Amino acid sequence: MTRQRVAPTTDLETDGSRVITEIDGQEIAVFNIEGELYAVANYCVHQAGPLCEGDLTGRMVVGDDGWEWNWDETENVITCPWHGWKFDVTTGLNIQDDRYAVPRYEVEVEEGSVYVTR
Repeated sequence: MTRQRVAPTTDLETDGSRVITEIDGQEIAVFNIEGELYAVANYCVHQAGPLCEGDLTGRMVVGDDGWEWNWDETENVITCPWHGWKFDVTTGLNIQDDRYAVPRYEVEVEEGSVYVTR
C-alpha cells in the first residue's frame, strides 16, 4: 500500500470541494462532503470515464412512508460526464444498482495535509 500526500487541508475546506491526484498510476479524487473527506477512484466502471470530473449533486430518495419521494440535498452523488452513471462518493456504490461500485480509499489528515492510502 502507498500513502501519499494529495493536498493541503485548505484545498478541501469547502463543502463539495474536490482534489484529483494520481497515486501509483491511478487517478483518485478526494471530496469534502459535509466536513468529512472521502476518496474514490476517478474511474467509472461503466466505460472507464473520468467519473470524478462530473457534477456533484444531491438525489431523490424514498420517504419514510415508502411512497413519497424527497430530495436529499446532501451533495454526495457524482455523475460520470460520459454516460451519466451516478455513484455515492461516501460509499462508492452506484445509486441505481449496488452491484456496481468504484474503489474507495482511506483518507487521513495530518499536520495540515490530506493523505490517501492506496
